[in-house]
Amino acid sequence: MELFTIGFTKTSAENFFNRLESNEVKTLIDVRLNNQSQLAGFAKSRDLEFFLKRMLNVGYEHQTLLAPTKELLSAYRNKEIDWKSYETSFMDLIDGRSVADILRKDDFISACLLCSEATADQCHRHLVADYLKEKWGDVNITHL
Repeated sequence: MELFTIGFTKTSAENFFNRLESNEVKTLIDVRLNNQSQLAGFAKSRDLEFFLKRMLNVGYEHQTLLAPTKELLSAYRNKEIDWKSYETSFMDLIDGRSVADILRKDDFISACLLCSEATADQCHRHLVADYLKEKWGDVNITHL
């Protein structure tokens, strides 16, 4: 199974949508806690859903089971905890939510996890992808 991840900051809408199209993404799974921010530009939930459907015929889903809690995200953003502590807490959180048991693997075929960070290295989307690979096996992860 191919699973992609993508961020929308520090990129143009053209580059963002071209990456999705060239990798034949079928569903964009938004793993942000808040998908309504005015700072999101073309990636605000309703606008993004419209663009994806109209331009690429790609589905959109906001999946909060794969998002951090407000408290955890705030602690990391406010530098109350470092990345390693965030990573440990986040993995405990999604494991405790039994994400791999609740979500259907078939819904993630040719899917792309979306968050705001420009790169996946310190973004929870790569933690989600790694978690799903560990739980489901046979998952090839590509960070776009």
